[in-house]
Amino acid sequence: MSSSNITNLSAKRSEAVKNLIVNARSRLDVGELTRNLLNDIRKDVEALAGYSDFWTDTAFSPPEEGELQARYLIASESDTGISLYLNVMRSGKKILPHDHTTWACIAAVEGSELNTLYERHDDGSKEGYAELSVKEVFEIRPGTSVALMPDDIHSVEIRDEQIIRHLHFYGRPLETLTERKVFDLENNTYKIMAVGVKTRT
Repeated sequence: MSSSNITNLSAKRSEAVKNLIVNARSRLDVGELTRNLLNDIRKDVEALAGYSDFWTDTAFSPPEEGELQARYLIASESDTGISLYLNVMRSGKKILPHDHTTWACIAAVEGSELNTLYERHDDGSKEGYAELSVKEVFEIRPGTSVALMPDDIHSVEIRDEQIIRHLHFYGRPLETLTERKVFDLENNTYKIMAVGVKTRT
């Protein structure tokens, strides 16, 4: 691809991402966060993921050999505002059950990730304790997406042999989500979740 084509593609991507964030903010400013509202945002993220030329390894390199994940910050409304990331992951990557403490929408550009949703049964009154059971298991692959409310709990596993590229859209930057919980199903416990790999910009 010529340098002029790369520049043009980058400009188109930036404009599309800007529109995604502006439209999400407009929806959120109308009223309280609901699943229906979040599903409207999810559809926009899924549509953006459909522009696969925006998210190739020319612009966003895969993880280095021996690594399973590379995460890119694509754009952020502000230091504490709506943020879009691209996750590039290899087969074998697993993310344990966790919440987000903000809303999240995930849409596939290429490749498939196995998602498991969990239901929490305790009332949350006991610090460090949680009872979870599996609620639903599904794949996110091109043309599909998922919307998660702040207290929804899910886990992720990459089984696809090809490198996957998925967009992750959050109500706040991932690096500011210092109260996320990661859950241990076997021991019915949870702890604060680390941010994981360092975000690339």
